[in-house]
Amino acid sequence: MRELGAEISRDYEDLEPVLISILKGAVFFLADLAREITVPMSIDFIAISTLFQDQQEGMGSRRQVRFLKDLDQDVEGRHLLIVEDVIDTGLTLNYIIRNLWLRNPASLEIATLLDRPYRRMVELPVKYRGFTVPDEFFVGYGFDYKQKLRNLPDICELNL
Repeated sequence: MRELGAEISRDYEDLEPVLISILKGAVFFLADLAREITVPMSIDFIAISTLFQDQQEGMGSRRQVRFLKDLDQDVEGRHLLIVEDVIDTGLTLNYIIRNLWLRNPASLEIATLLDRPYRRMVELPVKYRGFTVPDEFFVGYGFDYKQKLRNLPDICELNL
């Protein structure tokens, strides 16, 4: 965490970034990362919902992403840093990024605690990574199983 915070502080010197956390999983990571960043910054949150809807027979399913909570501040001309807990396929994060670029930020980067790049279905500009991890299910430190176990102090693999 300390190394990520130092790297972000160097990269954002004199820029005052907006750290954007995607609720709920990334809150623990955001809190610890923010304490390691030494430059002035602000924090904001978004919440999203991803629904999968079956289409007509033979057509598969369709993803629908919508914002449940939007940013509280105008980000035009600001330097945005999305703070994510884990990135898998990248489809939902890609939707968020496309939405945020429409708001004309000065820059937009991504920091993730856990990354699974081999599962990526879209290209994402992930600049800051904590760890590259296998395709396992994790709980604790914000990661949940059916909205439980987020409060465990460590990241643990859950065998289902």
